[in-house]
Amino acid sequence: MKTFKPRPGFTVLAHKLALDPNATANRRLHSHGGAARTAYNWAVAYITAVWWQRKAEQSYGIPEDQLTGWRSWSLPSLRKAFNEDKRTNPRFADWWEENSKEAYSTGLAGASAAFDNYAKSKSGKRKGPKMGIPRFKSKRKARLTCRFTTGTIRIEPDGRHLTLPRIGTVRLHENRADLRALIDAGNMRILSATACLDRGRWFVSLQVEQRHQLVKVAHPDAAVGIDLGIKTLAVLADSDGVLSEEPNPRHFDRAQKQLRRASRIVSRRRGPDRRTGQQPSRRWEKANRTRNKIHHRVANLREDTLHKMTTRLASEYGTIVVEDLNVAGMGRNRRLSRRVADAAFAEIRRQLVYKTRRRGTRLVVADRWYPSSKTCSRCGAVKAKLPLSMRVFECDNCGLVLDRDANAGHNLVALAARTTGTGVAGDLDPAKAESKPRGTDRKTRTTRPRRKAGTGRAGGTIPSPRAGKETGDRQPATRTQLALW
Repeated sequence: MKTFKPRPGFTVLAHKLALDPNATANRRLHSHGGAARTAYNWAVAYITAVWWQRKAEQSYGIPEDQLTGWRSWSLPSLRKAFNEDKRTNPRFADWWEENSKEAYSTGLAGASAAFDNYAKSKSGKRKGPKMGIPRFKSKRKARLTCRFTTGTIRIEPDGRHLTLPRIGTVRLHENRADLRALIDAGNMRILSATACLDRGRWFVSLQVEQRHQLVKVAHPDAAVGIDLGIKTLAVLADSDGVLSEEPNPRHFDRAQKQLRRASRIVSRRRGPDRRTGQQPSRRWEKANRTRNKIHHRVANLREDTLHKMTTRLASEYGTIVVEDLNVAGMGRNRRLSRRVADAAFAEIRRQLVYKTRRRGTRLVVADRWYPSSKTCSRCGAVKAKLPLSMRVFECDNCGLVLDRDANAGHNLVALAARTTGTGVAGDLDPAKAESKPRGTDRKTRTTRPRRKAGTGRAGGTIPSPRAGKETGDRQPATRTQLALW
């Protein structure tokens, strides 16, 4: 599959816009999201049905060459099979024409990617935790989304409305005449639009090809070290020796009283029960919406705080130094997990990565084992131990007494001058850690030893991700069989 390459001087960006749909547009958006979910479930059933069929045939002793043939999960194959089945299948025959073809293509593309990730995870080609076999999406829990790549996708001249295929013209929550002006000037072109229901309201993300406009930062020669924490969200130490703090708003902790009250009300209503098939009452649905609004408000406040902080840092300093924190491991601490999740350390780094890349500045990520808190920022002596309970750093060599977070910030900003980064946008040059005392150089194993794949419940093997004979399929170089489950 060919990868899209923007024109010289252009870059691919995304603009997320909030929608205010009327009743008709809201119904159509829900219909398209539900159609994408149904197509996804159809593809999962279409592929796994053959796996179970081969398992049953093997139990009867049928030879391998006589078993039911494999079905390809490539997107062209799924599209062809779905188009043949939707006209006769009573599940789709009565209503599939009501939605755009992009809705069904969205679900099939998601299923194809899910099976690809599963196959690559089983063969060891995909990093990260092991992926399981794709499962059906629940109607009650699935996130409604639909991606449009063809048809009429435009921002109207008034800047207050957006037109989508089969959805029609939908009012925007804010006036985006600035985007319309970029389109009229030839500096932006819409590539696709993805509508999704998030936090109780509809959003659309426009993937655009936009002319790259490099904005000069306020202090391009200055650097800042960021030490993230819980008591204080971030301690900032710049190359001029100025210390500043970003307070931690703790939005989730502030909403605990409201959440407890709302959760008690929900628990006293008759909710859904999948075991007995009990449907939720109207009072439960109303109480649940009230509770969800509190969660949505907390998420919005957190997102606003992080964006304001990262935008200010990316537009002020030419070099930013952050730590490579083990956020997943910190989240396993039962005493700090809730506050670690509320601080969103990983989101701060993710935003800094793309915001520094846009502005052409440098982002340096310190090594995970770099002792920023244990190292004296004045003489460089390293302490053997510094537990979290000690909030003040006291150097045994030069007698420096300083807050441990401020000391870590000074060490991080000094790290920027010792790195060999190229200075290009988004440079993630990891700094080499200095010699460390006992205990700090013992790296933990990041991956679990692989177990021998057995036949499992389904037994047998699965074909390569793109195996098939349909037109447009990519034939793999080898027919390596992957163990199933």
